Amino acid sequence: MSKIGTLYGVGVGPGDPELITVKAFRLLKESPVIAYPRKKSGAKSYALTIVEMYVDTREKEMLALTFPMTKDKEALEKQWNKTVDTVWSHLEQGKNVVFVTEGDPMLYSTYIHLMRLMKERHPEVEAISVPGISSVNAAASRLGLPLADGDEQMAIVPATNDYGQMRRALETHDCVVFIKVAKVIDLMLSVLRDLGLTDKASVLTKVTSGEEQIWRNIEELAGRELEYLTLMVVRK
Repeated sequence: MSKIGTLYGVGVGPGDPELITVKAFRLLKESPVIAYPRKKSGAKSYALTIVEMYVDTREKEMLALTFPMTKDKEALEKQWNKTVDTVWSHLEQGKNVVFVTEGDPMLYSTYIHLMRLMKERHPEVEAISVPGISSVNAAASRLGLPLADGDEQMAIVPATNDYGQMRRALETHDCVVFIKVAKVIDLMLSVLRDLGLTDKASVLTKVTSGEEQIWRNIEELAGRELEYLTLMVVRK
């Protein structure tokens, strides 16, 4: 029996292809199989667009893995098992698989669940994570804004439709980065107005990419529809 391949979760950064690491570059070149996430069949993969300049898709086995944006547990479980089966079919042949993910693979990434489920079903698989620059770090650089200094406290918080929770996060930290902010932008504006912090907040979409957008006057965003890959940085 051939040696089982290694699963690599490779962070490819927030959007700018030059922000991938040397290790990520080497693994992309060496691995025979490149797996990438997408929201639905036929959809464009943001992670793949970041690395396209480094990968000759004609020379690789390209695995498009669909991660549907749904809360239907049965549908999710079925899709996740299918995803693990697809990746395992290459690993069991002794092929290494590089799963590319925007940002960092261990920070709110689709790779986390893939790794857990693979370990559960195929404990013999070695899963290696290769860190990448997260959108949180990239946003701080683009804004020229330190996230934390000295004894300051910062938090990374998924934005939700819970006014009290969002308010407490701001009240108890010097700096908060809210991810997944697009769907609750009006609630977040309400929280910031009540705390007198609208002038301390900035919003960024697809940071460092060719489609990057930055808003420093966040009142402009009231009632706006924003891209999924949008975050907010609030530094008091």
